Amino acid sequence: MDEDRPVFVISVAAELSGMHPQTLRQYDRLGLVTPGRSGGGGRRYSSRDVALLREVQRLSQEEGVNLAGIKRIIDLENQVEALRARVGELNAEVTTARNALGTAHDAVRASMRRDLVPLRDAALVVWKPQPRR
Repeated sequence: MDEDRPVFVISVAAELSGMHPQTLRQYDRLGLVTPGRSGGGGRRYSSRDVALLREVQRLSQEEGVNLAGIKRIIDLENQVEALRARVGELNAEVTTARNALGTAHDAVRASMRRDLVPLRDAALVVWKPQPRR
């Protein structure tokens, strides 16, 4: 089952998370958990939402974090997740670029004349004779 698919009505989500449905409505208004909506506008919670509700409850009851702090923690965790995804994308781009560079390098080396030898770390000096007077 897709953990992001909104399937649980509020009463089921409340029971699964060990909270009262009114608490879930309040958390929705505060933006702590944003459930999906049915065609008629009813809240539909996903497995991920239920896990987040449990984490909100744990932070509140066990750690003593207030709701504003919990909201900040959730926002920061979402930001970290987005940044990790972006780093993955950039790593994939770097890998693609390195592979393309290697392919281009191999093509250039294959096209070189055999009587020419590439030099590394060498300076090239162009000599021009002085015009005769």
